[in-house]
Amino acid sequence: MQKRIALLVFTILTFTLFASAQASPPASASCDLGGGKTIKTDYSSPRLKGRKMVGGQDPYGKVWRNGANEATNFVTSADVVVGGTKVPAGSYTLFVLPTAEKWTLIINKKTTKAGKPLWGIPYTYESDELARIDMKMSKPSSPVENFTIAYDKTSSGCTLREEWDTTRASVDISAK
Repeated sequence: MQKRIALLVFTILTFTLFASAQASPPASASCDLGGGKTIKTDYSSPRLKGRKMVGGQDPYGKVWRNGANEATNFVTSADVVVGGTKVPAGSYTLFVLPTAEKWTLIINKKTTKAGKPLWGIPYTYESDELARIDMKMSKPSSPVENFTIAYDKTSSGCTLREEWDTTRASVDISAK
């Protein structure tokens, strides 16, 4: 009986560890623009786990959900300017259109479907787009295993930075 219990506990622990290692855990990034103006982004952070980032399973030229699971949320408490485009205060979802040469950030007004959080794919929300904004491309100093969204503070606001594998895409954001 004790062997069965020990085996059951071992099986449960192994399954739990395996499942958590495979998941795309929730993550969050935020930027304080000053004067009570903030930006917050909630997303799920997939892992490469030996896969090719984009161009393999997720082909170039196809809208990507900018993370995993539910669509990535972008909430700004004030009007902002994202890469030269005015974005009113509110809640949005973020998608990206990657190509081999550049990433295009898509800010979408649709945040729910049938009262539930918007799922990332398939992308059928073109009519709800607020903007498509070209991102600046560069490479991180070393490959990034976990998809990461972060904000870097700048003198005029912040820079939204997305990194995964050997790709860094960024766009400047300032308060309007």
